[in-house]
Amino acid sequence: MRELFVATRNRGKLKEFEVLFTGVVDRLLSPADIPDVPEVTEDGATFQENAVKKARAAALAIGKPVFADDSGLVVDALGGRPGVYSARFAGEGASDNDNNALLLREMSSVPTEERTAAFRCVIAICFPDGSCRTFDGELEGVILDSPRGTGGFGYDPLFLVPEYGQTLAELPLDVKNRISHRGKALVKLKEYLLLS
Repeated sequence: MRELFVATRNRGKLKEFEVLFTGVVDRLLSPADIPDVPEVTEDGATFQENAVKKARAAALAIGKPVFADDSGLVVDALGGRPGVYSARFAGEGASDNDNNALLLREMSSVPTEERTAAFRCVIAICFPDGSCRTFDGELEGVILDSPRGTGGFGYDPLFLVPEYGQTLAELPLDVKNRISHRGKALVKLKEYLLLS
């Protein structure tokens, strides 16, 4: 496929997508390349609703296939929060540091053995006729009591991957992309694109 549009303004996600689509798509376009793409309010109750909403709105606006993801951190001890509110856990416009600080405060009394969590991702690809397909991925881990590592973004410095003994912020990008929730969902999307 020559070009594919991704409906994200998140530079961290875009960087991961570019690496993951090497050899499948010649050029990955984003709203920075096509400014007419509408901003969509992510007000769905699930990751799937938000992903479909973003991808469908962009596909209808530009008349080309578009994919979008919605993903977040689901913490067992917090009843699944922050979930779909992961990017704005500490409020609208919150920084990664703000969200991480709030997570650490809310987890301060949770014992180590109960700090289980998962990153979840749903990717939707939608077409100009409004039809969509979705693909999902998950990565299980543990929330640490202090950040480790300087790579990645979001909650990566707090999310320990037990099999590697490292956080997502410590793992090399190629390893992260292979094991991550987003990486797993993207593999399914890539397989779909290669078979289409």
